[in-house]
Amino acid sequence: MIFKQHFVFILYSLCASVFKVAGTKSKAKGGQGQFPITQNVTVVEGGSANMTCRVDYNDNTSLQWSNPAQQTLFFGDKKALRDNRIELIRASSQELTIKIGDVSLSDDGLYTCSLFTMPVKTTKAFLTVLGVPSRPEITGFTKPALEGDTITLTCSTLGSKPAANIRWFRNDKEVQGSKELNATGKSFTVRSSLQFQVDKGEDGVAYTCSVEHVSLSNLYTTTEVLEVHYAPLLEISKPKIDPLEGQYFKLECVSIGNPIPEPVLWSKDGGELPDIERMIVEGRELTITTLNKTDNGTYRCEASNHLGTSTAEYKLFVYDPNALGQHGPDHALIGGVVAVVVFITLCLIIVLGRYLARHKGTYLTHEAKGAEDAPDADTAIINAEGNHVHAEEKKEYFI
Repeated sequence: MIFKQHFVFILYSLCASVFKVAGTKSKAKGGQGQFPITQNVTVVEGGSANMTCRVDYNDNTSLQWSNPAQQTLFFGDKKALRDNRIELIRASSQELTIKIGDVSLSDDGLYTCSLFTMPVKTTKAFLTVLGVPSRPEITGFTKPALEGDTITLTCSTLGSKPAANIRWFRNDKEVQGSKELNATGKSFTVRSSLQFQVDKGEDGVAYTCSVEHVSLSNLYTTTEVLEVHYAPLLEISKPKIDPLEGQYFKLECVSIGNPIPEPVLWSKDGGELPDIERMIVEGRELTITTLNKTDNGTYRCEASNHLGTSTAEYKLFVYDPNALGQHGPDHALIGGVVAVVVFITLCLIIVLGRYLARHKGTYLTHEAKGAEDAPDADTAIINAEGNHVHAEEKKEYFI
């Protein structure tokens, strides 16, 4: 009886061992043969990031998320870190998803998902936080600049990650600037500078700084319009018609300069205008209501700004309309001469044509003389040969 009880115990122990080993192998198959599956996440600063960790199968072991500082965020559905920005989205035996809101650059880094088997299996996921650059600012220019000055325009943007790219445009054409890059923590300060000498051609030119970054859907831009002061330059516009005695006449003093040079002063032959009743000055224009010979001379306009003075001159000669008509070219006479020449040319062409038509082929008909009166073909041939003989006899030779 004792032997029988002992035998049953041994048999029970063997069965228990077999079942334990089978259970252990099943557990190893369920947990120890796999790693958690994660994905890298990229988010713009201030946005939200969902971090997901999952396994294909699980035997009720737990999943855990940890931050780059190895602080546990969630163990299963249990929150471990007091951070109101972090919340649970989904927790099951095969998935753990959390959400990090209002992401900052300090959240950037490697996060760890752990599967608590024996041993613990871990997988990393990188959270990339894009730092949004600040709107650009152009510094270094104080309006107005003076012609000949050397100025430096500097465009700056702060807080970008990765570093932003700055491009310069002069009106619509791209120009190259010198770039400077400084790291501040995880973000970058980017500067780009343009240095050049200004002249009057730079007045009113728009320089635009454009910032490009992967976090921006639209470019950030800012523009500086240059103001350049320069000395005046004057020119008197020349009338399109000859100044005739008795006619109305106007001169205009065209000026460029910044500030605008004014007032415009008119003079004649180095002195004041002699007849202010006929010579009227309105702004930049000088009008002579009725020209006469006494108006001949050199007219000058003069204007200034704080950078200098400029002058321009025009020599006026008033023509007598009657004398101009007498000594002018006689277009009717010229036209008559041309017509006569054309007529004579046409006549010569016609006469020459008729002459050539009447004498066409006469140089080849002498050898056929006598053939027209021959009664038959044989006689015509004999006559033609005779003509050839006589032709040979008539040849003259010159030595």
